[in-house]
Amino acid sequence: MNHEQPIIVGLDIGTTKIAAIAGRKNEFGKLEIIGFGRANSNGVKHGQVLNIDETIKAIKMALDNCYASNPNLEIGEVYVGIAGHHIKSLQTRGDIVRHQTDEEITQREIDQLVADQYKTYIPAGDQIIDVIPQEFTVDNFQNIPNPIGYGGVKVGANFHIITGDKNAIRNINRAVEKSGLKTKDLVLQPLASASAVMAQEDLEAGVAIVDIGGGTTDLAVFYEGILKHTAVIPFGGENITNDIKTGLGVLKTQAEQMKVQFGSALSNEAKANAFITIPGLRGMQAKEISVKNLANIIQARMSEIMDFVSYHLKQVGLDNRMLNGGIVLTGGGSQLKHLIQLTEYVTGLNARIGFPNEHLSSGHIEELAKPTYSTCIGLILKGYSDYEHNRKQFETEYKKIEIPDALKKSEVVEETISAEMLQTEKVKNRKGLKDFWSKFKDGIIDLFKEEEDKVL
Repeated sequence: MNHEQPIIVGLDIGTTKIAAIAGRKNEFGKLEIIGFGRANSNGVKHGQVLNIDETIKAIKMALDNCYASNPNLEIGEVYVGIAGHHIKSLQTRGDIVRHQTDEEITQREIDQLVADQYKTYIPAGDQIIDVIPQEFTVDNFQNIPNPIGYGGVKVGANFHIITGDKNAIRNINRAVEKSGLKTKDLVLQPLASASAVMAQEDLEAGVAIVDIGGGTTDLAVFYEGILKHTAVIPFGGENITNDIKTGLGVLKTQAEQMKVQFGSALSNEAKANAFITIPGLRGMQAKEISVKNLANIIQARMSEIMDFVSYHLKQVGLDNRMLNGGIVLTGGGSQLKHLIQLTEYVTGLNARIGFPNEHLSSGHIEELAKPTYSTCIGLILKGYSDYEHNRKQFETEYKKIEIPDALKKSEVVEETISAEMLQTEKVKNRKGLKDFWSKFKDGIIDLFKEEEDKVL
């Protein structure tokens, strides 16, 4: 067991859930999960923290659950995901003329080039969250993935700059601090999810990661190993639940449960003669809901989300089968039945589900390999990238902490659903579902050359 590695904690502040996961890499470079807690989220809408007090309560509950899973944990600093429709991205170009032209290009010079991009003009009220180098150029040599070790007079790069609203960022930081934690770094959620579910081959082939969360759908597009585009689409699983609630006249809890248990993203696949019986409120008559109608509502909203994905791919010229890796669906919303077929139909690209077990060690409970936790596990990987490339200060001595039994595979913890919420009848006739964090320049292959994703 390797105890020389730091324990890194990812905190995913989502619209429907807040998850805190603590992980450490083992001697094989795989993540061992040594603490896991989640809580329902109330103060977040469309990926943005609106009610700070409610969010603090939920963060504290997720932390308490994390400590309950492993009492030996001490959590101080966390990597936090950020999303919301205030997120924007822009492309810039930066160059530096070198002083010591007879020496090879060093990491320090690349860091300087990246730091200069933080001075880019952006609209008032926004702030830069991340600067990601794409391809580099050295003098007349183009498309260099990593210029360190090259010699030349002028080194430059194209950059993908991600910005967000200052107030939205302040609200996240405030909620984290008031929960007794410190934000080590803010990470764009689609990039965190991408690192959790992707292998090196996906990056090279070209792939679009579509992370369908509760309040937002996050998109990250890679082509020839380079991040080409990021976007946050302001619709997610909550919108579908609200559509069902309004369209069918049921309670939100019932709408959510119908979506999970009986929902389909393709109405053609739903049985025409299947019905769900919902108990009436306070003595009112029970309601019968057609599974076909339920699927029609889900398909309408999901098609809209996938139209946005197609629109963004067209914007960067990567539609029309340019992405050989196709679309990788992840996040809680990716578990809807027949979503792969709908995605392929709307976008014209192959699709599959991305599970965050690409970099997890074996033997963890199945709950952790659900697409719901892709962002959180990706945040831990981002932390490891910072640690491995000495981008931030980390403690030098680490406490020896074992993986608790509750997080090992033998004991599968399943969430129970109360029967009172929704009473259902079976189908019946009418007669009676080193990493690209090193800014795509170093250590990419080491992190990703593990076994291929298991496809559903």
